[in-house]
Amino acid sequence: MHDLFIQEEQLFFRTYKRLGIDIVRGEGCMLYDRGGKQYLDLFGGLAVNALGYNVPAINRVVHDQVERYMHLSNFFVQESQVKLAKKLIDATGMSRVFFTNSGTEAMEGAIKLARKWGKNGGKKVLVGLSNSFHGRTMGSLSLTERAKYREGYEPFLPNIIHVQFNDVTGLRSHIDASTLGIVFEPIQGEGGVHPITSEFAHELVTLQKEFGLLLIADEIQTGIGRTGRFLACEHFGIRPDVVILAKAIGGGLPLGAFLGNHRVAETFTYGVHGSTFGGNPVSCAAGCAVIDTILGDGLVTQAAAIGDYLVSSLNAMKEMFPRSIKVVRGLGCMIGVELTSDAQPVVDELLTRGILANCTNTTVIRLLPPYTVTRDHCDFFASTLSDILKGRGTD
Repeated sequence: MHDLFIQEEQLFFRTYKRLGIDIVRGEGCMLYDRGGKQYLDLFGGLAVNALGYNVPAINRVVHDQVERYMHLSNFFVQESQVKLAKKLIDATGMSRVFFTNSGTEAMEGAIKLARKWGKNGGKKVLVGLSNSFHGRTMGSLSLTERAKYREGYEPFLPNIIHVQFNDVTGLRSHIDASTLGIVFEPIQGEGGVHPITSEFAHELVTLQKEFGLLLIADEIQTGIGRTGRFLACEHFGIRPDVVILAKAIGGGLPLGAFLGNHRVAETFTYGVHGSTFGGNPVSCAAGCAVIDTILGDGLVTQAAAIGDYLVSSLNAMKEMFPRSIKVVRGLGCMIGVELTSDAQPVVDELLTRGILANCTNTTVIRLLPPYTVTRDHCDFFASTLSDILKGRGTD
C-alpha cells in the first residue's frame, strides 16, 4: 500500500471510505493518478466541479485575488463578494444574499432566517421531507429524514416534522397556521435522484399562498445550472422564498450561500448572524468566474442538451437490460440510473475501467458530470456500462 494511504489510516477519523487511487492532476473532465492512468470523472467532486478541472478562467482570478489579499474580516466591504452577490441576485431574482463556507452551513443560516422571520407571527414548525438530505450539522440533520445520517446524534431541533416525499395529501394534512416553512430539494440527490412531481410542486405553491409559509429550496446540488436551468425550481414553476446554494458555486473552493426574497429581506439586522470565513474573497472571485463562464458560454443550455443525450442513451440501454436497469431519471447533468440490485459492484467495475461514478441510496448510479462533458464521453460511459451489465449475465 502506498505510504500516503497508510498515513491517512493513522491520522484521520474514519469517516470517509476513500477510493483506492491517488489522484495527482485534473484536466477538463479527466483525472490522472500517480501512475499516469486517466479517469473520466462523471461525478465531478460530488457536483462541485461543474466546469471540470484546471479551468483557466478560474485559475486566473484566483491568482489575481491571492496577490491582492486572501482574507479580510467581514467588517470590510469586499469587491469579489459584492460582484458575486450581484450576479446571484440577477440570476435568481432574489433580494439578499449571505455567504457561507459550505452547503450545510448555508442551511443552518436559512433555518435561523426562517425562525427569526416567523417568530412574531407565531409560525414555528418547519416541515422536511422523507428520503431527504440537507447536510451534516445539527440543524441540517434535524431536517434530514434518513436514519442512516441521524442515528446516534439525537436529540434534534424541536418543531421540525417530516412528511412523505411527493405525497400531496399527506403534506396538506400536516400544514396549519403554525407552519413556518417547507424545506425541499427539487431533485433529491443523495436520496437517489428523485424529482418532485408536478402535482407536489403545485401543492407547495398553493400552500405557500394559502398559509403564508416560506418555501425553502435546497439547491445545493441542483443549482447553478446543473439541471438545465439556473435553479431547478424553475422546471417546476416554484418561486421559493429562500434558496440554499453551494457545491458548484465556488469552482472547487469552499463556498455556500443562502438567498432570500423580499418577504425575508429585512429579517436579519446588524449582529444577529455572521461568519468569520463566509464569503472568502478568493472563493468569491472564483465564484464570479464560474457564473460568468456558465452563463456567458451557454453552459446551462449545454447541461440540458448533454443530459437529454445521455438519458436517451441510458433509456435505450434499459430496453437492452430490463432485468438490470429499473429506471433512468434526472434532468441535465444530474442523472440517476437505478439498478434492480446493489449498484456499488457496478460502480467499482466502472472505476477499474477508468470511469468515476457514484453509488447512492444503495441501488442508484449517480452521475454529476461537469457541464463540459461531451457526447464522446457519454458514449464511452454508455458502452462501458453496457459491457459490465452484459458480463454480469442477468439479462
